[in-house]
Amino acid sequence: MEDEKLQQILDSADSLKAAGKHREAITLCEEILAEDPECNEAYEEIGDNFISLRELSKAEKALRQAIKFAPDSANAAYLMGFLHSCRREWKASILMLEVADDLKPNHSEILRCLGWSYFMSGDTARGVILLERAKTLVPDDVYVLTDLGVCYLNERKIEKALPIFRRVLEIDPNNEKARECLLIVEEYAASSKKLKH
Repeated sequence: MEDEKLQQILDSADSLKAAGKHREAITLCEEILAEDPECNEAYEEIGDNFISLRELSKAEKALRQAIKFAPDSANAAYLMGFLHSCRREWKASILMLEVADDLKPNHSEILRCLGWSYFMSGDTARGVILLERAKTLVPDDVYVLTDLGVCYLNERKIEKALPIFRRVLEIDPNNEKARECLLIVEEYAASSKKLKH
């Protein structure tokens, strides 16, 4: 398959994925594989869509193929790391996300997931540092901000969590997770003040 046609199909699959039409995106990528069974980008797209569908075994199978055909693909390593984090397999997640970070340093989404996995694995300081780095790269990314805010909330660092959740709601007023977290933070801050008086 010539590069231009391949890119058009991959772009169409990506648009379908963005619209939540994951099965249709997978079908398009399977058409690519019928013609080019070693196309790692098609396997990556299939894996990504199966993650969205929460069909993690199918996602893993596709991503293993992607990594087999393109071991130097930062996206395949990132997706496999993200898949492991969905399963709460923090060590495996960190391992793959470190590979992705080596292949594509300073990528905000890789750093976000890596920071979250470190935090959840118990290395909270390193997790927060990585999430802060991601925030420096994309200061208004609601996913980065929300993850960082949740980490600060878990660490009881209310003075750091509060402005983050307020910022998320400025960017995305309908963000339910941020709204819930902000309520918790505000209640915690209010009860802390009462205890001090």
